[in-house]
Amino acid sequence: MPESNNQTANAQGYGTPAAPAQTEIIIKKSRFIARAAAACDREQALRWLAQAQADFPDARHHCWAYLLGPSNNPRSQAFSDDGEPGGTAGKPILNVLQHKEFGDIMLIVIRYFGGIKLGAGGLVRAYSQAAQAVIEQLDCQLHQPVQALLIRCDFSQEQPLRHWLGLHQGEIESVDYNNGVELKVVLPLTELPVWEAEAARLGVGFTKGS
Repeated sequence: MPESNNQTANAQGYGTPAAPAQTEIIIKKSRFIARAAAACDREQALRWLAQAQADFPDARHHCWAYLLGPSNNPRSQAFSDDGEPGGTAGKPILNVLQHKEFGDIMLIVIRYFGGIKLGAGGLVRAYSQAAQAVIEQLDCQLHQPVQALLIRCDFSQEQPLRHWLGLHQGEIESVDYNNGVELKVVLPLTELPVWEAEAARLGVGFTKGS
């Protein structure tokens, strides 16, 4: 089923911008300056927008779109035409993001009007082209989804568990020895089914965190 495929892809991780990028194209004397950067939430995305507005205060339009989470199954997305005709700027930018493997990304296209009207179709193509141009300049880093776990075990099980976690990219954040052993752990989501089988084999109790 498509939903299962998305869940599998999400567990494998997705690309996010390793660093901000900027490009510029000229179309019929209009300047289109495109910026893209990583954004983990709406507030960070809007901070990038505010920075673009401060850097180019005399531009006619600051059109944008962001996509939070993986592109194939985002948890949130939004866009703005910022005064351009409806559907000619923000939506084309978002469409570019949706067809890429990047997530947690904000993309802004700043336009300086050159005096020649492009028409609705011309604007869609121009904003899409500008968004595509900056995407091609981005370096990618992998965002690996993780699961927080609280594991409870006997003292005799601690070292075997530490060894298992080390082999499966698990990170121990803290350990509490008050009543037996409690380990706060983050584990790559891809390793969760393997861990559940191992926990059942060992008779170890655990709960999932957020």
